[in-house]
Amino acid sequence: MNRLQEGFVLGHRYRLEKRIASGGMADVWAGTDDVLQRSVAVKVMRPDADHERLFALRFRDEAVHSAGLMHTNIATVFDYGEDDGLAFLVQELVDGEPLSKILAERAPLDSGEVRSILGQAALALGVAHEARVVHRDVKPANILVRPDGVVKLTDFGIARALDASGHTQHGEMLGTPNYISPEQALGHAATGASDLYALGVVGHEMLSGKRPFDRGTPIATALSHVNEPPPPLPDEIPQDLRELIADCLEKDPEKRPANANDIAVRLGLGDQEAMGLALGFAQALTSSAGDLEDQLAATQFMASPVQD
Repeated sequence: MNRLQEGFVLGHRYRLEKRIASGGMADVWAGTDDVLQRSVAVKVMRPDADHERLFALRFRDEAVHSAGLMHTNIATVFDYGEDDGLAFLVQELVDGEPLSKILAERAPLDSGEVRSILGQAALALGVAHEARVVHRDVKPANILVRPDGVVKLTDFGIARALDASGHTQHGEMLGTPNYISPEQALGHAATGASDLYALGVVGHEMLSGKRPFDRGTPIATALSHVNEPPPPLPDEIPQDLRELIADCLEKDPEKRPANANDIAVRLGLGDQEAMGLALGFAQALTSSAGDLEDQLAATQFMASPVQD
């Protein structure tokens, strides 16, 4: 029987109210923190007997990677815990829609809106990259847009610290084929430049209304990133925006923009917006494996009921 129903309480604290999204390894619920009396999003790992240990490791990685990133354009992580075999992550409940839904309803978007969304997402990636974390799955479904226009990058489920080993199986390719970089498609390690490529694919889709690399099957789509140029953008797109998208979609990572901050500046974000990145609103991930276990043990202790 599925325990995850409306009204179910995780960790004697987080009350589930409505399932709002489902992903490859977890479901996301809108809920309430009964202790602090605030609305939260609760991401609960979906049990999978065949891959339970691997998914659990990735889920813990997401908790640590996300909790180490603090920025206006990154969905804030509040807590991580485990409750009778269910691992869960508690984060900010964003009042907005995923970019994937916005594109499905009214793509293509005008260039001004594209500049704003891409620029804010670039600032979020810049913070992650400064903390030596590569997202590895930048796509419209992981970019939330609030009604006031504020963008929140979310779902660091397969993110990886550049100086740490990842949790992968032999022959496994992580990422979404429609947005994967050429180097990832070839089996090479993802870097910050890989995230910038994916951001370029998202930008192209926002401006054209179509995914630039979509060949019907995951393998054919992934190979198209390696072997095919992106379709030309419409002539009415401003030249500087077309050039930026082309630079992000360079097959050679070395030819892409130097960093995410460079993208934000080229998109017209002012000094005030870029200041958040310049000041380094991120905590460098320098934890050792032992520190990681200590952090997780601490969060689990805090989520556990007090025993008489």
